[in-house]
Amino acid sequence: MAIITIEVPDDLSEQLVQLGDRLPELLRQCVQQPPLPAQVYRYVLDFLTSQPTPEQIAAFRPLPEMQERLSALLMKNQNGALTSAELSELSEYERIEHLIMMLKLGSLPYLTQPSAS
Repeated sequence: MAIITIEVPDDLSEQLVQLGDRLPELLRQCVQQPPLPAQVYRYVLDFLTSQPTPEQIAAFRPLPEMQERLSALLMKNQNGALTSAELSELSEYERIEHLIMMLKLGSLPYLTQPSAS
């Protein structure tokens, strides 16, 4: 494990000391890119926040470029050729797919029922 020495303001130093053993993981999260491009999350969130009807939920599909990327990742996975970054990307796509399937099956009623205003 590498040792890195940096100079930080005293107030930040106090905060870093409080993090203790969690600091390496927090630094790792700060420098890593999200597994998927922001537009993927935006597409799904825009759909969910549009208060879709049951018919729209049933018809929801990923964008063609999302489908293409997922197919490529699945093929590489079958061949055992995924990098760790691609494995994270595939896992994130699978997590999103699982949430959408739960939504389609009605397992997330708080997302499908109109709010009482």
